[in-house]
Amino acid sequence: MPKIDEELDFELALDKPSMYKVLLHNDDYTTMEFVVMILSQIFRKSSQESENIMLEVHEKGKGLCGVYTHEIAQTKIQQVTQLAREEGFPLLATMEVDE
Repeated sequence: MPKIDEELDFELALDKPSMYKVLLHNDDYTTMEFVVMILSQIFRKSSQESENIMLEVHEKGKGLCGVYTHEIAQTKIQQVTQLAREEGFPLLATMEVDE
């Protein structure tokens, strides 16, 4: 088999993946302590960041947990939902495109 040395001259254009905000929404049943625990365990927030986000959820109706690729955002929402349901809380996590 002959050896072929050939250099291809083209550029592969890759778009950055879309990013998504993950939000927690306030409700009248989920405890503040549980929200802080979710923020520290699932979103890897410090104690202070968790407290601040929890207060934003409580006072403004929703709070930003982080910005992730679609797959990671979806996984985090599933983790929040599973833990919340296991504890009997209706905590809602959603995602929206980060523009």
